[in-house]
Amino acid sequence: MLEQLAAWARPLLQFPYILRTRRNHGLEHATIHLLSGKNYRLSGRSDDTGFVVLGEVPTDALERAAADALRRMRNGEHGLAVHPNCGTNLVTTASIVSLIGLVGLGGSNRREGFNRLPAVMSAMMVAILYSPLLGMALQKHFTTEGDPGDLEILKVTRREVRLPWSSEPLVVHRVATRSVL
Repeated sequence: MLEQLAAWARPLLQFPYILRTRRNHGLEHATIHLLSGKNYRLSGRSDDTGFVVLGEVPTDALERAAADALRRMRNGEHGLAVHPNCGTNLVTTASIVSLIGLVGLGGSNRREGFNRLPAVMSAMMVAILYSPLLGMALQKHFTTEGDPGDLEILKVTRREVRLPWSSEPLVVHRVATRSVL
């Protein structure tokens, strides 16, 4: 069903700004996949001009991982664009669980809501277990693009940001990309 919906939405998903963002999102995930085996704690965020990786990782390791990820994606490893810790999975889970709570407990007095609470909580637990699968499918068809097309890496820059609640600086890498589209 998601494939059919994605096929219907293809003109929107191929709009240049959206496609560049989806390709960068896929490259961000692929880069983090390649770095995750080295026990770095990383997160990222993508836009149409590249992506940001937050977390302590050597710049040269990030540059190598991004270049290798791009090469591997060009060689057909499109599955690298989907990552289990993506925000898409978190938003999917939160949305489904919230909807279950709203529908399951809405429109009733407190006693009726309290009586339905075990069933609502059970449905929420099932949603928490299975909604990441839906999130992964949403990534594959909507929020990332596994085919990088003509995407190229321009440069990787590093900076450190001081946060008021932490004694350690936050390392922020910006991976700038370009795509002709």
